[in-house]
Amino acid sequence: MVITGTIFDIQRFSIHDGPGIRTTIFFKGCSLRCFWCHNPEGIHSKPQIQFYPERCIACGECVGVCPEGAQELTANGRAYHREACVTCGQCVKRCDAEGLLMVGREITAAEATAEALRDRTFYETSGGGVTLSGGEPLIQPAFARAVLTACKAADIHTAIETCAQVSWQALEDVLPVTDLFMIDLKQMDPERHRAATGSSNQRILENVTRLAEAGKPIIFRVPVVPTVNDTPADIAAIAHFVAGLAGRAPGEIRLELLPFHRLAADKYRSLGLEYRAADLTAPSKDDMTSLWEAARATGAPLTQRAG
Repeated sequence: MVITGTIFDIQRFSIHDGPGIRTTIFFKGCSLRCFWCHNPEGIHSKPQIQFYPERCIACGECVGVCPEGAQELTANGRAYHREACVTCGQCVKRCDAEGLLMVGREITAAEATAEALRDRTFYETSGGGVTLSGGEPLIQPAFARAVLTACKAADIHTAIETCAQVSWQALEDVLPVTDLFMIDLKQMDPERHRAATGSSNQRILENVTRLAEAGKPIIFRVPVVPTVNDTPADIAAIAHFVAGLAGRAPGEIRLELLPFHRLAADKYRSLGLEYRAADLTAPSKDDMTSLWEAARATGAPLTQRAG
């Protein structure tokens, strides 16, 4: 049986998604709705069209091929009627100026693995490997497992970046073929977590506890987001939880603090999505240092001084 999945990017020579030089495969679709998400093109599971009107050269090619009338040249410039679009991609194929881009494509597990293995020499010399990210890889569990299994068969280090808001079965199924889990923790209070992400954290905390008990290495990555978790008390609560897991888990557990940024704003605009984090300010270096100290005081195993 041919196993396929939907991805939005395969990024080579990645150095921030696990140890060494890596290839990161970005899956489409996510089980959370974090309002600050830095990869909004990974939120929805189906392919989407990004629209950059400032790139348009007014050639009209997209207008002529759109079967639904979703593309229009007006006296005020280009208009994209997203509500009429069926994402057939004909306009994208005709847009040489790249004002229209398709984000998301279906790919087989064999194709994804073959592309990732092109750089195995770099993995071997740097201690790197392949990372599944997103979006949330484990909402496409069969595809994720197939890619990881193929990478492990090729003796490649594997990692998953996950929010853990998935079934335990999805996590358990990839345990034998995953060398490292990188898991976001956003907020310990379940209602504040729901307000920020659209979901309670109950299943997340249950899953990460079971994952730690299984002995797999875990890096907990905390995105420090103003109004969500940017106080010493917020970070200390997360760090205390991580310290507790580290104290009884057979595998290595570490904690990282990563500062929020607004670099994704243009992506939201191109996808026709509201960017609810537009008014937030990135934490300063001093802010991050204070939060790092709050985490350190709990005894949690930290990997960096500040974001």
